Amino acid sequence: MITALVMINAERDRIATIPDELLKIGGVTEVYSIAGDYDLVAMVRVKETEELADVVTNGFAEVKGIIRTMTLIAFKCYSHYDLEHIFQIGFKT
Repeated sequence: MITALVMINAERDRIATIPDELLKIGGVTEVYSIAGDYDLVAMVRVKETEELADVVTNGFAEVKGIIRTMTLIAFKCYSHYDLEHIFQIGFKT
């Protein structure tokens, strides 16, 4: 599984509505409002890199009000939870 964090700058009047739109995109599992240089961060979990490219370049492009994104790809997850197992539900192996 590939996990990416997509940092998002958004138009101020769209910050409250963008998360619901992003959550309709396959692979987007969570969206957080955050403090700092970015307004939102979306967690994207997909099986293949091609899926990630499609989600970020095509899916996010359809959401009005996104000004800029920066995508961070996770190499390894350190967690008390077995996230790999949790997110395998629904994936065909």
